[in-house]
Amino acid sequence: MKIVSYNVNGIRAALRKDFLVWLKAVDPDVVCLQEIKANKEQLNLALFEEAGYPYNYWFSAQKKGYSGVAILSRKKPDEITVGTGIEYMDFEGRNITAHFGDIAVMSMYLPSGTNLARLEHKLTYMADFQKYADEFRKNHPNLIVLGDYNICHQAIDIHNPVGLKNVSGFLPVEREWIGNFIKSGFTDSFRHFNKEPDNYTWWSYRANARYNNKGWRLDYGMVAEPLLDKLERSIILSEARHSDHCPILLELKD
Repeated sequence: MKIVSYNVNGIRAALRKDFLVWLKAVDPDVVCLQEIKANKEQLNLALFEEAGYPYNYWFSAQKKGYSGVAILSRKKPDEITVGTGIEYMDFEGRNITAHFGDIAVMSMYLPSGTNLARLEHKLTYMADFQKYADEFRKNHPNLIVLGDYNICHQAIDIHNPVGLKNVSGFLPVEREWIGNFIKSGFTDSFRHFNKEPDNYTWWSYRANARYNNKGWRLDYGMVAEPLLDKLERSIILSEARHSDHCPILLELKD
């Protein structure tokens, strides 16, 4: 199973930048999207079907043009879990999960902490999501949580760890949470294979940040421990230019 996860920063904008041409070239089995910023009714779903993804599931925020997640699949999932059942999370359309046999693939878009109120919201979400994931794995132990976590875990994951230590996305409390999330039974799939610096998935649009590779690694494929022996590779697809993020890809053996 080849899985791609991508914060597209607006699926309609990405489509105008030949997103589907790129997707067909990469040819994943499952695609997790975040920050779709659209409702299903605003999209021509035939385009995704023609690209080889007849099964596509969209979970939009109540607020138009904001947040939202989706999963595209070549194969029909056995089940789709929309949201978490936690009202404030689901109001912003931040979680959707596809079940394929005994493997559950979740697309997650964790909030950013752009101001004090949103940081409090983010911290609440993080705590509640940990509880949700713990409970979910009791019945679905083979869980993969892919998406934009809006957190850099370690100094190696951000271009200026000293200068940005007090900025949301690299705060000690956020870094501690993602560390504890991993300790709860997940593997950061990219770091499982690659311990090198200068590997990022998001760059500001300002000051030629992407050209200068002044980035943040905010996007993860977190693989539950029972699946670790099936994990074949996990890479960052930094050449993709449809968003201020770039996609990640992981592959599982049969």
